Amino acid sequence: MKSWNNRAWLLVLPVLVLVAFSAVIPLMTVVNYSVQDSFGNNEFFWVGTEWFQEVLASERFHNALLRNLLFSGIVLAIEIPLGIAIALCMPTRGIGVSFCLVLMALPLLIPWNVVGTIWQIFGRVDIGLLGHWLNAAGVEFNYTSDVTDAWITIVLMDVWHWTSLVVLLCYSALVAIPEAYYQAARIDGAGRWSIFRAIQLPRMKRVLIIAVLLRFMDSFMIYTEPFVLTGGGPGNATTFLSIDLVQMAVGQFDIGPAAAMSLIYFLIILALSWVFYTVMTRDDEQAQEGQR
Repeated sequence: MKSWNNRAWLLVLPVLVLVAFSAVIPLMTVVNYSVQDSFGNNEFFWVGTEWFQEVLASERFHNALLRNLLFSGIVLAIEIPLGIAIALCMPTRGIGVSFCLVLMALPLLIPWNVVGTIWQIFGRVDIGLLGHWLNAAGVEFNYTSDVTDAWITIVLMDVWHWTSLVVLLCYSALVAIPEAYYQAARIDGAGRWSIFRAIQLPRMKRVLIIAVLLRFMDSFMIYTEPFVLTGGGPGNATTFLSIDLVQMAVGQFDIGPAAAMSLIYFLIILALSWVFYTVMTRDDEQAQEGQR
């Protein structure tokens, strides 16, 4: 019989220990807080699923969840097609390749809190270019007091910050397509749309799955940028689940409900990501079963 050498696991052991301390143990602490209550003096008593029931029945939670879903849906509907379009327009050879790649990578290098600060200044009506120009053109714009303006600003900020990720992923798939495919398509008289639909889009499918999953998870967990830009306002118009969770845990110090809400938040992200992945990979699984 062939013997297996499992000593390679010793190389992974430090990483597993690090993950246990940085992820698993804090998660277990959150689970512990979510099923207990305290009156102080570090004394806890069991409450079971009371906090989960309270959070799930809360209108505050439902409104924040709807804002998150709406925001994620809007940015995905904009960033995925826009990223594909920009990637298709980028050069595949010459000096322009390096210039375009650097230009696309720049927004991704900026820290999230700096992005929020940039757009906070950019959108101000007194010193910001965007706010000043719009008001000078006769368009009333004030993201600090108008709900629609606040949402437009946050969506524009996210599109500016993260469309580059979609562009780079799609571009990597496009440059990996052999030139023979395009030559065969041109011989057959295929147009640009036919080439995109039959050659380019199928080749980008796997990276698009990654792009959709990454952008959904990032947009659904967004916190720093809207917190710096609007602070969740005006009113509660841009108070997403992450901001609401921090307000509950740090501002109100409701540890039990905040722990329950964080677990529900985590499970929602996990479930929706699984749905996205299952739906987008279903065709590949069916094709593999058909080949068998």
